[in-house]
Amino acid sequence: MTEVTFGTLEDVAPRQAWAHEATVFTPWLADNLGRLGKELGLELQLEGREVRVGPFSADILAVDIRTNERVLVENQLEEGDHRHLGQILTYLTGLEARVVVWVAPRFRDEHLSAVRWLNEHASDGARFFAVRLRVVRIGDSPFAPLFEVLERPNDWDRRLQEVAREAVDVSEVSARRQAFWDMAVARHPDSGLTPAQSPARWVPVGVGDLVVSAFVGEGRVGVFLRGGRGKGAEVVAKVLTPHAPELEAALGVPFGDPAYPFTSRLETDLSTPAGQEAAADWLATEVARYIAAVRAVVGDAA
Repeated sequence: MTEVTFGTLEDVAPRQAWAHEATVFTPWLADNLGRLGKELGLELQLEGREVRVGPFSADILAVDIRTNERVLVENQLEEGDHRHLGQILTYLTGLEARVVVWVAPRFRDEHLSAVRWLNEHASDGARFFAVRLRVVRIGDSPFAPLFEVLERPNDWDRRLQEVAREAVDVSEVSARRQAFWDMAVARHPDSGLTPAQSPARWVPVGVGDLVVSAFVGEGRVGVFLRGGRGKGAEVVAKVLTPHAPELEAALGVPFGDPAYPFTSRLETDLSTPAGQEAAADWLATEVARYIAAVRAVVGDAA
């Protein structure tokens, strides 16, 4: 019988894996949100990195695609500190996040107590996680990142069970969305729309990494402008805000919420073929109109 040889799992300082927090670790984590989300029970999709909130920048803004809730991720390569805790609370309101994930190699007891207190007393339904970052290896093996959840919302297990039960209903909604987008694409093949089960489709504008987001909901469809993947509200602020008056005049809608600028909606009955076709026609027209307006107003200024 061949004798099995076992190695020893050893911890490695996180900075051996990522030399710099903002320029190395944050981009890596943004590209590997699936690893973090698996430990939390979330299906995370990136919305933006270094998203501006007043004078500060939130590390990562994501969305849980199962619940459509915004998730704020604040990451560190050093021990959690008071400054980051304060910034997290600032970002929470500025970005309208519902879930906050604080990632660090070490946490002081008072910071874990603070996260626990927030989960017990937050009146707006916000939920908080403290996640320990570890990097391990066996011998000369490649580094392996580990995420250990130290604090989580009190009702989190029950919440995950509820989301799982709702998955059946969500799958039916996804099937209806798929059918709608399939029809819209077939009806308007040159619109830039693509088929999918998700509620929104992005059509590139060709100016400053902007896209027109076309979305379908219950009884309504709509469009708004946003940055491309990995680009958040900072792109909109930089590119669109200087041209807001001209765009408002061209599009006929106000700038509105910076997270969903220049939103236009059509309320319609999507339960009938005629209503679905009318919605598809409206979306195709609006996407083309938005692209033309941004190109004309912003143009090379982006």
